[in-house]
Amino acid sequence: MANERNHKSDPSEPMVHQIRLQGHLGQQWTAWFEGLTITLEENGATLLTGPVVDQAALHGLLKKVRDLGMTLLSVNRVEPGQADVSETNETDQIIQKRSHKNEFNQKNH
Repeated sequence: MANERNHKSDPSEPMVHQIRLQGHLGQQWTAWFEGLTITLEENGATLLTGPVVDQAALHGLLKKVRDLGMTLLSVNRVEPGQADVSETNETDQIIQKRSHKNEFNQKNH
């Protein structure tokens, strides 16, 4: 089926995540983001990529993004070795909808 996902990864290994932020973040933040790779994209976004051990660790990273005041554009879980995620998955769509809703609410208050 088209909606089934093929997960062949070792469950004992942390999942690799990509967190995309609006704006560029300097390389000096690598240690603060627990060693995630920081990639500056041409469109002005920053991509944080690396293994995240569990959901609690992911929430901790997202809290750091919030604490910096940066806009969260997307969060993707990727298969190890997958360098780029070009398709928007369900998580991206949810975050984008919430982001647009928050922007709408802020403009109208």
